[in-house]
Amino acid sequence: MTNENSTSVSLDSHTKSNENIILALYEKKIYDLQQLIEISRSLCSTLEFSKLIESILYTCMGQFRVLGAGIFVLDALDSDLFELDSNYYGIDIDPNISYKISASSPLVKALSKRNSVFTLEQLEKALPNCSDLKILASLKPSLIVPLVHKSHLTGILFFAERIALTDDGEYSENEIEQILILSSLAAIAITNATLVERSATDMMTHLKLKYYFFNILTDKIEQAKEGAKNLSVIMFDIDFFKRFNDTYGHACGDYVLQTVAKIIESGIRGKDMAARYGGEEFTVLLNDTSKTDAMTVAERIRSKIEQFDFCYENQHVQVTISVGVSEYDAERNPVSPKELVEQADKALYISKRNGRNQVTFAEPGLIDEEKKND
Repeated sequence: MTNENSTSVSLDSHTKSNENIILALYEKKIYDLQQLIEISRSLCSTLEFSKLIESILYTCMGQFRVLGAGIFVLDALDSDLFELDSNYYGIDIDPNISYKISASSPLVKALSKRNSVFTLEQLEKALPNCSDLKILASLKPSLIVPLVHKSHLTGILFFAERIALTDDGEYSENEIEQILILSSLAAIAITNATLVERSATDMMTHLKLKYYFFNILTDKIEQAKEGAKNLSVIMFDIDFFKRFNDTYGHACGDYVLQTVAKIIESGIRGKDMAARYGGEEFTVLLNDTSKTDAMTVAERIRSKIEQFDFCYENQHVQVTISVGVSEYDAERNPVSPKELVEQADKALYISKRNGRNQVTFAEPGLIDEEKKND
Protein backbone atom coordinates (compact mmCIF):
# COMPACT_ATOMS: atom_id res chain seq x y z
CA MET A 1 0.00 0.00 0.00
CA THR A 2 2.83 2.33 0.91
CA ASN A 3 4.59 1.60 -2.39
CA GLU A 4 1.40 2.29 -4.34
CA ASN A 5 0.92 5.65 -2.58
CA SER A 6 4.56 6.51 -3.16
CA THR A 7 4.29 5.66 -6.86
CA SER A 8 1.09 7.68 -7.16
CA VAL A 9 2.71 10.72 -5.52
CA SER A 10 5.73 10.34 -7.79
CA LEU A 11 3.55 10.18 -10.92
CA ASP A 12 1.50 13.18 -9.80
CA SER A 13 4.70 15.13 -9.17
CA HIS A 14 6.07 14.17 -12.58
CA THR A 15 2.80 15.15 -14.30
CA LYS A 16 2.77 18.45 -12.45
CA SER A 17 6.34 19.10 -13.51
CA ASN A 18 5.50 18.40 -17.17
CA GLU A 19 2.48 20.69 -16.96
CA ASN A 20 4.68 23.48 -15.56
CA ILE A 21 7.17 23.01 -18.39
CA ILE A 22 4.41 23.11 -21.01
CA LEU A 23 2.86 26.16 -19.34
CA ALA A 24 6.24 27.91 -19.30
CA LEU A 25 6.70 27.13 -23.01
CA TYR A 26 3.27 28.53 -23.87
CA GLU A 27 3.95 31.65 -21.82
CA LYS A 28 7.24 32.09 -23.69
CA LYS A 29 5.42 31.69 -27.01
CA ILE A 30 2.81 34.25 -26.03
CA TYR A 31 5.53 36.67 -24.90
CA ASP A 32 7.45 36.20 -28.17
CA LEU A 33 4.29 36.82 -30.21
CA GLN A 34 3.55 39.98 -28.23
CA GLN A 35 7.11 41.16 -28.88
CA LEU A 36 6.76 40.47 -32.60
CA ILE A 37 3.46 42.37 -32.76
CA GLU A 38 5.12 45.40 -31.14
CA ILE A 39 8.13 45.10 -33.46
CA SER A 40 5.81 44.82 -36.47
CA ARG A 41 3.92 47.96 -35.42
CA SER A 42 7.16 49.84 -34.95
CA LEU A 43 8.68 48.81 -38.29
CA CYS A 44 5.50 49.37 -40.29
CA SER A 45 5.01 52.86 -38.85
CA THR A 46 8.56 53.99 -39.70
CA LEU A 47 8.96 55.20 -43.28
CA GLU A 48 12.03 57.40 -42.81
CA PHE A 49 14.73 55.12 -44.19
CA SER A 50 17.57 55.93 -41.78
CA LYS A 51 15.28 55.66 -38.75
CA LEU A 52 13.97 52.32 -40.00
CA ILE A 53 17.45 50.83 -40.36
CA GLU A 54 18.35 52.09 -36.88
CA SER A 55 15.17 50.51 -35.48
CA ILE A 56 15.88 47.13 -37.13
CA LEU A 57 19.45 47.03 -35.81
CA TYR A 58 18.59 47.97 -32.24
CA THR A 59 15.69 45.51 -32.22
CA CYS A 60 17.95 42.65 -33.37
CA MET A 61 20.65 43.50 -30.85
CA GLY A 62 18.12 43.53 -28.01
CA GLN A 63 16.04 40.53 -29.05
CA PHE A 64 18.88 38.16 -29.89
CA ARG A 65 21.55 39.36 -27.44
CA VAL A 66 24.22 40.31 -29.98
CA LEU A 67 26.92 42.90 -29.38
CA GLY A 68 26.55 44.45 -32.81
CA ALA A 69 24.62 44.28 -36.07
CA GLY A 70 24.63 45.76 -39.56
CA ILE A 71 22.69 45.78 -42.83
CA PHE A 72 23.88 45.98 -46.40
CA VAL A 73 21.11 47.77 -48.30
CA LEU A 74 20.58 49.02 -51.83
CA ASP A 75 20.78 52.74 -52.40
CA ALA A 76 17.20 53.92 -52.75
CA LEU A 77 18.04 55.77 -55.98
CA ASP A 78 20.72 53.50 -57.46
CA SER A 79 20.03 49.79 -57.10
CA ASP A 80 23.32 48.35 -58.32
CA LEU A 81 25.14 47.90 -55.03
CA PHE A 82 24.36 46.64 -51.55
CA GLU A 83 26.28 48.99 -49.24
CA LEU A 84 26.96 48.87 -45.53
CA ASP A 85 27.67 52.61 -45.38
CA SER A 86 26.85 53.75 -41.82
CA ASN A 87 24.15 51.12 -41.24
CA TYR A 88 25.81 49.33 -38.33
CA TYR A 89 26.31 49.44 -34.56
CA GLY A 90 28.92 47.74 -32.39
CA ILE A 91 30.98 46.67 -35.43
CA ASP A 92 34.69 47.29 -36.03
CA ILE A 93 35.11 48.57 -39.58
CA ASP A 94 38.33 48.23 -41.58
CA PRO A 95 38.91 51.56 -43.41
CA ASN A 96 40.81 49.72 -46.15
CA ILE A 97 37.81 47.62 -47.16
CA SER A 98 35.04 48.81 -49.46
CA TYR A 99 31.87 47.40 -47.93
CA LYS A 100 29.93 47.07 -51.16
CA ILE A 101 28.44 43.97 -52.79
CA SER A 102 27.20 43.99 -56.38
CA ALA A 103 23.55 43.12 -56.95
CA SER A 104 24.77 40.63 -59.59
CA SER A 105 27.10 38.83 -57.14
CA PRO A 106 26.72 35.04 -56.74
CA LEU A 107 26.34 35.76 -53.01
CA VAL A 108 23.26 37.90 -53.64
CA LYS A 109 21.78 35.26 -55.92
CA ALA A 110 22.36 32.54 -53.33
CA LEU A 111 20.85 34.56 -50.49
CA SER A 112 17.77 35.40 -52.58
CA LYS A 113 16.83 31.76 -53.12
CA ARG A 114 16.17 30.52 -49.59
CA ASN A 115 14.21 31.76 -46.62
CA SER A 116 16.91 30.74 -44.18
CA VAL A 117 19.80 31.99 -42.07
CA PHE A 118 23.47 31.17 -42.61
CA THR A 119 26.75 31.01 -40.80
CA LEU A 120 29.80 32.31 -42.63
CA GLU A 121 31.16 28.76 -42.80
CA GLN A 122 28.00 27.51 -44.57
CA LEU A 123 28.26 30.23 -47.21
CA GLU A 124 31.99 29.66 -47.72
CA LYS A 125 31.27 25.96 -48.31
CA ALA A 126 28.44 26.71 -50.75
CA LEU A 127 30.34 29.51 -52.56
CA PRO A 128 34.04 28.62 -52.30
CA ASN A 129 35.19 31.07 -55.00
CA CYS A 130 33.02 34.07 -54.07
CA SER A 131 35.28 37.07 -53.35
CA ASP A 132 32.40 39.01 -51.75
CA LEU A 133 32.45 36.59 -48.81
CA LYS A 134 35.77 38.17 -47.78
CA ILE A 135 33.84 41.39 -47.12
CA LEU A 136 31.47 39.56 -44.79
CA ALA A 137 34.31 37.57 -43.22
CA SER A 138 36.07 40.80 -42.19
CA LEU A 139 33.00 41.68 -40.10
CA LYS A 140 33.22 38.38 -38.14
CA PRO A 141 29.48 37.63 -38.26
CA SER A 142 27.92 35.06 -35.97
CA LEU A 143 24.92 34.84 -38.31
CA ILE A 144 23.96 36.15 -41.77
CA VAL A 145 20.28 36.80 -42.44
CA PRO A 146 18.91 37.53 -45.95
CA LEU A 147 16.06 40.04 -45.99
CA VAL A 148 13.86 38.73 -48.78
CA HIS A 149 10.50 40.07 -49.96
CA LYS A 150 8.72 38.40 -52.90
CA SER A 151 11.91 36.56 -53.94
CA HIS A 152 13.76 39.88 -54.03
CA LEU A 153 16.70 40.54 -51.71
CA THR A 154 16.21 43.91 -50.04
CA GLY A 155 19.13 43.68 -47.62
CA ILE A 156 21.78 41.51 -45.98
CA LEU A 157 21.52 41.58 -42.20
CA PHE A 158 24.34 40.21 -40.09
CA PHE A 159 24.89 39.76 -36.36
CA ALA A 160 28.20 40.21 -34.59
CA GLU A 161 29.32 38.19 -31.56
CA ARG A 162 26.43 37.25 -29.32
CA ILE A 163 26.03 37.16 -25.55
CA ALA A 164 25.46 33.40 -25.38
CA LEU A 165 23.34 31.75 -22.72
CA THR A 166 24.63 28.30 -23.68
CA ASP A 167 28.16 26.89 -23.74
CA ASP A 168 28.19 26.33 -27.50
CA GLY A 169 26.78 29.80 -28.28
CA GLU A 170 24.47 28.32 -30.93
CA TYR A 171 21.15 29.94 -31.83
CA SER A 172 18.22 27.79 -30.71
CA GLU A 173 15.46 26.60 -33.05
CA ASN A 174 13.07 29.05 -31.42
CA GLU A 175 15.53 31.92 -31.93
CA ILE A 176 16.00 30.97 -35.60
CA GLU A 177 12.22 30.96 -36.02
CA GLN A 178 12.01 34.43 -34.41
CA ILE A 179 14.86 35.74 -36.59
CA LEU A 180 13.14 34.51 -39.77
CA ILE A 181 9.85 36.17 -38.81
CA LEU A 182 11.64 39.42 -37.96
CA SER A 183 13.62 39.26 -41.22
CA SER A 184 10.36 39.00 -43.20
CA LEU A 185 8.95 42.03 -41.37
CA ALA A 186 12.18 43.97 -41.93
CA ALA A 187 12.23 43.12 -45.65
CA ILE A 188 8.66 44.41 -46.11
CA ALA A 189 9.41 47.57 -44.10
CA ILE A 190 12.59 48.28 -46.13
CA THR A 191 10.67 47.79 -49.39
CA ASN A 192 7.98 50.26 -48.28
CA ALA A 193 10.51 52.80 -47.00
CA THR A 194 12.48 52.55 -50.26
CA LEU A 195 9.34 53.28 -52.30
CA VAL A 196 8.60 56.31 -50.12
CA GLU A 197 12.23 57.43 -50.41
CA ARG A 198 12.09 57.28 -54.19
CA SER A 199 8.76 59.06 -54.46
CA ALA A 200 9.93 61.78 -52.04
CA THR A 201 13.27 62.45 -53.75
CA ASP A 202 14.15 64.86 -56.54
CA MET A 203 15.84 62.76 -59.22
CA MET A 204 18.17 65.52 -60.40
CA THR A 205 19.65 66.66 -57.07
CA HIS A 206 18.85 63.57 -54.96
CA LEU A 207 17.48 65.88 -52.26
CA LYS A 208 14.02 65.51 -50.75
CA LEU A 209 11.01 67.12 -52.37
CA LYS A 210 9.04 70.03 -50.94
CA TYR A 211 6.01 68.04 -49.74
CA TYR A 212 8.19 65.53 -47.89
CA PHE A 213 10.16 68.36 -46.30
CA PHE A 214 6.93 69.85 -44.90
CA ASN A 215 5.80 66.47 -43.54
CA ILE A 216 9.05 66.03 -41.63
CA LEU A 217 9.12 69.69 -40.54
CA THR A 218 5.59 69.32 -39.10
CA ASP A 219 6.67 66.30 -37.04
CA LYS A 220 9.87 67.99 -35.86
CA ILE A 221 8.02 71.13 -34.77
CA GLU A 222 5.67 69.00 -32.66
CA GLN A 223 8.67 67.29 -31.07
CA ALA A 224 10.39 70.63 -30.48
CA LYS A 225 7.22 71.96 -28.88
CA GLU A 226 6.96 68.98 -26.52
CA GLY A 227 10.67 68.93 -25.67
CA ALA A 228 11.07 72.73 -25.39
CA LYS A 229 13.78 72.61 -28.07
CA ASN A 230 14.61 74.90 -30.97
CA LEU A 231 14.98 74.12 -34.65
CA SER A 232 15.88 76.27 -37.62
CA VAL A 233 15.08 76.50 -41.31
CA ILE A 234 17.43 77.83 -43.99
CA MET A 235 16.34 78.89 -47.48
CA PHE A 236 18.89 79.12 -50.31
CA ASP A 237 18.41 80.65 -53.76
CA ILE A 238 21.05 80.60 -56.53
CA ASP A 239 21.78 84.15 -57.65
CA PHE A 240 21.11 84.99 -61.33
CA PHE A 241 20.47 81.33 -62.11
CA LYS A 242 18.78 82.14 -65.42
CA ARG A 243 22.11 83.41 -66.75
CA PHE A 244 23.64 79.91 -66.59
CA ASN A 245 20.87 78.50 -68.75
CA ASP A 246 20.89 81.43 -71.18
CA THR A 247 24.69 81.66 -71.50
CA TYR A 248 25.86 78.04 -71.31
CA GLY A 249 22.69 76.03 -71.87
CA HIS A 250 20.37 74.00 -69.64
CA ALA A 251 22.93 71.24 -69.15
CA CYS A 252 25.16 73.75 -67.38
CA GLY A 253 22.19 74.86 -65.29
CA ASP A 254 21.60 71.24 -64.25
CA TYR A 255 25.29 70.88 -63.34
CA VAL A 256 25.09 74.00 -61.13
CA LEU A 257 21.92 72.73 -59.42
CA GLN A 258 23.43 69.31 -58.72
CA THR A 259 26.71 70.72 -57.43
CA VAL A 260 25.04 73.29 -55.16
CA ALA A 261 22.80 70.50 -53.80
CA LYS A 262 25.86 68.37 -52.97
CA ILE A 263 27.60 71.27 -51.21
CA ILE A 264 24.48 72.02 -49.16
CA GLU A 265 24.01 68.38 -48.16
CA SER A 266 27.68 68.00 -47.25
CA GLY A 267 27.40 71.03 -44.97
CA ILE A 268 24.73 69.60 -42.66
CA ARG A 269 24.52 66.70 -40.19
CA GLY A 270 22.94 63.31 -40.76
CA LYS A 271 19.99 64.20 -38.52
CA ASP A 272 19.25 67.34 -40.56
CA MET A 273 17.49 67.38 -43.93
CA ALA A 274 18.00 69.22 -47.21
CA ALA A 275 15.31 69.54 -49.88
CA ARG A 276 14.85 71.07 -53.29
CA TYR A 277 12.07 73.56 -52.67
CA GLY A 278 11.53 74.34 -56.34
CA GLY A 279 13.49 75.62 -59.34
CA GLU A 280 16.81 76.95 -58.05
CA GLU A 281 15.62 77.25 -54.44
CA PHE A 282 16.65 74.87 -51.65
CA THR A 283 15.66 74.52 -48.01
CA VAL A 284 17.29 72.90 -44.99
CA LEU A 285 15.86 71.74 -41.67
CA LEU A 286 18.33 71.89 -38.76
CA ASN A 287 17.20 69.84 -35.76
CA ASP A 288 17.91 71.07 -32.20
CA THR A 289 19.55 74.20 -33.61
CA SER A 290 19.25 77.79 -32.41
CA LYS A 291 19.66 81.02 -34.39
CA THR A 292 23.41 81.38 -33.71
CA ASP A 293 24.34 77.88 -34.90
CA ALA A 294 21.96 78.06 -37.86
CA MET A 295 23.56 81.33 -39.01
CA THR A 296 26.99 79.69 -38.73
CA VAL A 297 25.88 76.74 -40.90
CA ALA A 298 24.23 79.05 -43.46
CA GLU A 299 27.31 81.29 -43.72
CA ARG A 300 29.63 78.29 -44.04
CA ILE A 301 27.61 76.90 -46.95
CA ARG A 302 27.30 80.33 -48.60
CA SER A 303 31.07 80.86 -48.37
CA LYS A 304 31.89 77.37 -49.68
CA ILE A 305 29.68 77.87 -52.75
CA GLU A 306 31.20 81.28 -53.43
CA GLN A 307 34.73 79.83 -53.29
CA PHE A 308 33.96 76.59 -55.16
CA ASP A 309 35.38 76.21 -58.67
CA PHE A 310 32.34 75.45 -60.83
CA CYS A 311 33.85 74.16 -64.05
CA TYR A 312 31.52 73.05 -66.84
CA GLU A 313 33.06 71.94 -70.16
CA ASN A 314 36.23 73.92 -69.40
CA GLN A 315 34.18 77.00 -68.58
CA HIS A 316 34.70 78.37 -65.06
CA VAL A 317 31.51 79.97 -63.78
CA GLN A 318 31.01 82.01 -60.63
CA VAL A 319 28.11 80.87 -58.45
CA THR A 320 26.75 82.63 -55.36
CA ILE A 321 23.64 82.12 -53.27
CA SER A 322 21.36 84.32 -51.20
CA VAL A 323 20.23 82.91 -47.87
CA GLY A 324 17.45 83.39 -45.33
CA VAL A 325 17.28 81.82 -41.85
CA SER A 326 14.38 81.44 -39.40
CA GLU A 327 14.21 79.82 -35.96
CA TYR A 328 11.37 77.96 -34.28
CA ASP A 329 11.20 78.83 -30.61
CA ALA A 330 8.16 77.51 -28.71
CA GLU A 331 8.15 80.61 -26.48
CA ARG A 332 9.21 83.47 -28.76
CA ASN A 333 8.26 82.21 -32.22
CA PRO A 334 5.51 79.50 -31.94
CA VAL A 335 4.60 79.45 -35.64
CA SER A 336 3.28 76.81 -38.04
CA PRO A 337 5.59 74.96 -40.45
CA LYS A 338 4.34 77.11 -43.34
CA GLU A 339 4.92 80.34 -41.41
CA LEU A 340 8.42 79.26 -40.37
CA VAL A 341 9.40 78.60 -44.00
CA GLU A 342 7.79 81.86 -45.11
CA GLN A 343 9.88 83.74 -42.55
CA ALA A 344 13.08 82.19 -43.93
CA ASP A 345 11.89 82.95 -47.47
CA LYS A 346 11.26 86.62 -46.64
CA ALA A 347 14.70 86.84 -45.04
CA LEU A 348 16.16 85.34 -48.24
CA TYR A 349 14.53 88.03 -50.38
CA ILE A 350 15.90 90.70 -48.05
CA SER A 351 19.34 89.22 -48.80
CA LYS A 352 18.62 89.50 -52.52
CA ARG A 353 17.35 93.06 -52.26
CA ASN A 354 20.41 94.09 -50.27
CA GLY A 355 22.89 92.90 -52.89
CA ARG A 356 22.70 89.06 -52.91
CA ASN A 357 25.39 86.59 -51.80
CA GLN A 358 24.64 87.11 -48.10
CA VAL A 359 22.76 85.61 -45.14
CA THR A 360 19.85 87.31 -43.38
CA PHE A 361 18.07 86.19 -40.22
CA ALA A 362 14.31 86.60 -39.97
CA GLU A 363 14.21 89.09 -37.12
CA PRO A 364 10.58 89.96 -36.24
CA GLY A 365 11.01 93.69 -36.96
CA LEU A 366 12.74 92.98 -40.27
CA ILE A 367 10.00 90.61 -41.37
CA ASP A 368 7.27 93.08 -40.40
CA GLU A 369 9.00 95.72 -42.52
CA GLU A 370 9.23 93.26 -45.43
CA LYS A 371 5.48 92.62 -45.16
CA LYS A 372 4.83 96.36 -45.45
CA ASN A 373 6.98 96.50 -48.59
CA ASP A 374 4.95 93.62 -50.05
